[in-house]
Amino acid sequence: MNKKISNYLMPAEWEPHEAVWLAWPYDEITFPDRVESAEDTFVDMIKALEGSERVELLVLDEEMKESAREKLAAGGVGKGAVIFRMTDYADVWLRDTGPIFVRDGGRKVITKWIFNSWGGKFEELLKDGEIPAKIAKWKNLPLVKAGLVVEGGAVDVNGTGVCLTTEQCLLNENRNPGMTKGDVEKFLGEYLGVEKTIWLGEGLLNDHTDGHIDEIARFVSRDTIVCAFEDDEGDENYATLRANYEILSAATGLDGKPFEIIKLPMPHVRYDDGEKAPVSYTNFYIGNKVVLAPVFNDGNDETALEILGECFPGRKLIPIDCSDIIYGGGSIHCMTQQEPQ
Repeated sequence: MNKKISNYLMPAEWEPHEAVWLAWPYDEITFPDRVESAEDTFVDMIKALEGSERVELLVLDEEMKESAREKLAAGGVGKGAVIFRMTDYADVWLRDTGPIFVRDGGRKVITKWIFNSWGGKFEELLKDGEIPAKIAKWKNLPLVKAGLVVEGGAVDVNGTGVCLTTEQCLLNENRNPGMTKGDVEKFLGEYLGVEKTIWLGEGLLNDHTDGHIDEIARFVSRDTIVCAFEDDEGDENYATLRANYEILSAATGLDGKPFEIIKLPMPHVRYDDGEKAPVSYTNFYIGNKVVLAPVFNDGNDETALEILGECFPGRKLIPIDCSDIIYGGGSIHCMTQQEPQ
């Protein structure tokens, strides 16, 4: 059990949002021959979010701002739905490079964690670690620096002090060398208000994030978790996902009661070169009125949507085709970062 040593608390994603932060796609390395398709996906996402919450959108310059504005208007997005924020940035993965917002009593605080580009894999993306400070300045919010390598996609919380994460990521030698579970839990307790951490083992095959939790398990309520699960014993992720499911099935909340664990089927997607894509249906985004759910033109899309729809009866479930977005290494949750009210 973590020891709570501050008043900070990271709200659950289903709690009310003031806005959601996104960064307009432009990089050909991230989306090879797919930038235009990525832009179309962003239009679909922003249109789906209209009426749910305001979108705060990073753009590089006036030229990109006007181009994005034209594409959004052509997609039916209203003028007041988006606030453009002009700044230098490398990529779209704001879940990991953006701030993690927490509450400190009645005030909102930005926590800035160390971003080392997923274990030093992409040096050109390191500058995006400055995005939290920029947002803090724009919004006139306190900025608190946490001295640990943590990406937003590596943690998922239920809003009452319980956190999901993986050993593969937060205990990785390329993130926090020499750190123990207890060491990491101390940081999570101090800066996110986490009182109990549930540690899963590994994430998906070929995941360059080294096992981000948002591709394998997510809270959908305080006592319910959806879990990526593979039935095919011949699949490369079968053993890993079964082991994670068993850990979750044995886990309990702060009250000592077990969680309800709901299995989500896996999509079976491969890149053009035949490599298995590290994708799942748990990479959804929970908005105020909608849930944006990734689909991949896969045979399990419909089943996954049915399950997620039952998990969020008060919200409209909107499928977003992420078949091209996944060439960048992530999907919907990886590109969004909610700002709580």
